[in-house]
Amino acid sequence: MSEKDANPSAKDALVGGSLFGRWEKLRGREGTVVGITAVLVAVFPYLFARAPVVSGILQGYQSLATLILIWGIFAIGFDLLLGYTGLLSFGHAAFWGGAAYAAGIVAKNVSGDPIVMVVSGTLFAVLLAWVLGFLSLRRGGIYFSILTLAFAQMFYYMAASPLAFLTNGENGLTGVEVGSFLGVIHLEADVPSVGGMLLGTWLYAFVGVFFVGAIAVAYRILNSPYGMVFRAIRENEQRAEFVGLNVWRYKLMAFIISGAFAGVAGSLFTIHGAYVPLQSLFWTESGDIVVMTVLGGAGSMFGPVLGVGLYLYIENIVSTIQALTIPFTDIVLIRDFGFYWHLLLGLVFVVVVWVVPEGLWGILDRLRTLAADLGSKAAKRLRARSGNGGDGR
Repeated sequence: MSEKDANPSAKDALVGGSLFGRWEKLRGREGTVVGITAVLVAVFPYLFARAPVVSGILQGYQSLATLILIWGIFAIGFDLLLGYTGLLSFGHAAFWGGAAYAAGIVAKNVSGDPIVMVVSGTLFAVLLAWVLGFLSLRRGGIYFSILTLAFAQMFYYMAASPLAFLTNGENGLTGVEVGSFLGVIHLEADVPSVGGMLLGTWLYAFVGVFFVGAIAVAYRILNSPYGMVFRAIRENEQRAEFVGLNVWRYKLMAFIISGAFAGVAGSLFTIHGAYVPLQSLFWTESGDIVVMTVLGGAGSMFGPVLGVGLYLYIENIVSTIQALTIPFTDIVLIRDFGFYWHLLLGLVFVVVVWVVPEGLWGILDRLRTLAADLGSKAAKRLRARSGNGGDGR
């Protein structure tokens, strides 16, 4: 290759390295994070449920895409408590289910406006989180976790019997009628034009706005002095106390904020299904959100959302597979394969936690770091080659 041919490629390498460096600077900005999130939310239901090839492979559907975003909001809030503050709660079903019931009861007796339902459910969850946090945070470690579990189970059994006149007991809250958004838009209707191809229904768009808002709020919190204190408490609670921080107050605030996210998600869950099952208050809901968060990667912004997506995909799609066959053949490997979805999920969880403790997001982060290192080395080699070429002239 001649020197004339070498110089343009060197310039391209320098430009590429410069662009990569600019991206590294931009990727951590709030506007970039929120903007990319909005774009991904917009294209997700199309790729998952309607794209010609991809949707056929994934076998996704619109309702599941909406449900993933709802649980994603729940997981983002829970990760603020577990991943960033270091507090493991086994009682978040109380906020998720409590907000769902509050939104449903308000819809049946006051107003079915979606905004009213979300606000009422979130307020209930915030007040409940303040009370339970005030009581539970008097103890730490495993004792805190057990206390949250005990309080959540108390609410489950109260909803099952003493408060059955409000909750409809074991049958769940039925007859929830969700009204039109702003009195004009029916959430079950399709979005017109190109928006309908991408988003599908107004319900998904409504939930998507709250999801993007949840990302923005969580990002702002984590990059504020509050977020720095949360991380300090997670790393060393005693040292945080020694520098004069009121650790208990910050932990209570983290608990309340996490409960608020769960309240928003629980309210949206009622809007999505127009029904509140008693199961939404059971301890297994708290266990599910713990598994989702750890599977995706606790202590990362988007990791828990990946965990939610994988968990719900296995639960709702893989569980429907009647027989596992060798691709492009009729040879059956496992009959009633979907029946064993719990076992499959457990195996995936064990492998991920064992191989990559940082979760699914940790895998992506390692790949990004590897690509950055390779790109940096390639750029240095090309710069050196360009410098040698210049000296030769």
